[in-house]
Amino acid sequence: MGLVIESRPSELPYIERVWRSRSYDVSRMMSVATSRWELVFWEHRGQVQAAVLGPEAKASRAPVPGDADFFGISFALGTSMPHIPVSRLVGGNAAIPDVTRRSLWLKGSAWHVPDYDNAEAFVLRMVREGIVDLDPVVPAVLDGACPDASDRTLQRRFVAATGLTQGAIRQIQRARQAAVLVQEGVPAQEVVHRLGYFDQPHLARSLRRYVGRTATQLSAPDAAEPLSLLYKT
Repeated sequence: MGLVIESRPSELPYIERVWRSRSYDVSRMMSVATSRWELVFWEHRGQVQAAVLGPEAKASRAPVPGDADFFGISFALGTSMPHIPVSRLVGGNAAIPDVTRRSLWLKGSAWHVPDYDNAEAFVLRMVREGIVDLDPVVPAVLDGACPDASDRTLQRRFVAATGLTQGAIRQIQRARQAAVLVQEGVPAQEVVHRLGYFDQPHLARSLRRYVGRTATQLSAPDAAEPLSLLYKT
């Protein structure tokens, strides 16, 4: 019962992570806040569907089709699709029509449906054909660089490329990291110290908003309502 999730990082700068999962006798999950958009495929009762899922600014419950197979590409921060502004996808999605087990139509062309092992080749073709672009300023700033641009310009570029502000991205990333540490058994006070929260109530508010769980609940996972993908960076 629940979700069985497998994932791997990618060396391609456009991809944060590639994942696949299968649902067993579960009807909903807690979708953890994420600052990244994803391309997701799933098969349920012989029907294949695909969609672009936008960033999620807070945790929310989401329906899960039972006994379904999923595959997804989580794109790196700063990566976007110019023809579908990511700012319009925050908290939402855009369905991709006419998908079969073998092919899909993407911006007027036929494509082979990617899988867990060849996601990079699929994304590289997206880049070559101008479907995916990367603003290098976004990952550079998040890594601590100081580009020669005003704060207003940087904020505008962040929102254009990610749909979110710098502050929102950092809060989401910190909450996800905190959830992973709590699941690993790290005491809440130590998580507060490591990640720079003011105190334990501050951590608790962050977890409830962005992960949808308290520290106690994270220590005892709920198979009836599993969490979406969390991973250690």
